[in-house]
Amino acid sequence: MSKDDAKTDYAGLKRQLTEAHSQLDGRQAVSPEKRREVLSARARALAESRHEERQEVLSVLAFTVGGERYAVRIEHVDHVLEARGIASLPGAPRHVLGALVSRSRVVPVLDLRQLLGLEGGGMSDLSKVVVVEAGDNEEGFGLAAESVEGRKELPKVELSQPPPGPFLFLTPDRLTVLDLEQLGGPSATRPDGE
Repeated sequence: MSKDDAKTDYAGLKRQLTEAHSQLDGRQAVSPEKRREVLSARARALAESRHEERQEVLSVLAFTVGGERYAVRIEHVDHVLEARGIASLPGAPRHVLGALVSRSRVVPVLDLRQLLGLEGGGMSDLSKVVVVEAGDNEEGFGLAAESVEGRKELPKVELSQPPPGPFLFLTPDRLTVLDLEQLGGPSATRPDGE
């Protein structure tokens, strides 16, 4: 006989099992005291589960460009399109790849590789366009991306200050949240005079 067997009240367990069988068979009704006890225990358990600390999160749409991971706040994302059919815009700055028809409107498509000084391949590497709306007038434009990771919930306590630039936050796994206001739209003047 083990030490645990000596502590276990087998007679009490058998009595509880017999009472449970009787209640299931309908031979014995649950006493009002027992019912109150069970309901009180359930209420306490529910109340304790509601007091769990809820973490504040930032919802973003993550994507990759130039081998780096970026994200924009989900409330700025209109939708994601395939990068087919981007029409070039003669005379446009280098950071504007062209324009694309999106939900019956024409939106300019920006190349983050040019804007952020990233290494990158050609147009064939850019397969997605994340259409966003930013600014007071809700100006819509697209951000060309190599791939879209999808929606992420970032715990706010894990977000840190990013390096200088058009960035809001940086996560421990090096996902950089873009500041669309600071990034500007297609009409924003680039610091290099473009």
